[in-house]
Amino acid sequence: MEEPSFEKHSLEKRPQQGAPEPAPAPAPPALRASDADRDRFADILRDALAHGRITADEHSERIGAVYRAKTLGELEPLVSDLPEAGRAGPAASARPYETPAHTLSAAPAENLVAVFGGAVRKGRWRVSRRTNAFALFGGIEIDLTEALFEQREIVINATAIFGGVEIRVPENVTLRSTGTGIFGGFDVKTVEAPDPDAPVVSLTGFAVFGGVDAKPKRGKRLKNLRAGL
Repeated sequence: MEEPSFEKHSLEKRPQQGAPEPAPAPAPPALRASDADRDRFADILRDALAHGRITADEHSERIGAVYRAKTLGELEPLVSDLPEAGRAGPAASARPYETPAHTLSAAPAENLVAVFGGAVRKGRWRVSRRTNAFALFGGIEIDLTEALFEQREIVINATAIFGGVEIRVPENVTLRSTGTGIFGGFDVKTVEAPDPDAPVVSLTGFAVFGGVDAKPKRGKRLKNLRAGL
């Protein structure tokens, strides 16, 4: 009686060499970035500036790109050369204008819209972390000279199409810009405040056949830089 061939049985069970491997799962689509995501990356850049890892010009350029980004994939390269853990380091002690982390994602952006009309924001008001100003055949005035700053950095995204956006800030705050004029003017008088803890107003956006104008208002200064805390 012929003995069963275990070797033959074993060979039959082995997978054939050269057999095609299963196709890899398709890569997930790029995730859209939320306002909270952009704020988180802005915080990393702010701390990098405070620690001297990037210059003021680099910070201004990157912060503009942060708030223009639409996906997380666009945000990652902006901080890829920066240590995210630096936010928790000993040098990152509590600063003025810094609201509790749990309130940042919940705070909505303020929207000012002027279409064939006007919109004004001035007087004693609390500045949002982000403000969107859109002027179409209209005008918007944003006056920060008496405003309360509850965080160190705020971003104003200004869009002027056949219209205008005028922004005035106190003389003792920092004003930066990454905006663009397309057949229009995006005129910002950039200023670096002598106080390192002074608020920072970063202006982004564009003007098409319109104008965006931002500068310090002469004679207007924040008497108490920490009044909003």
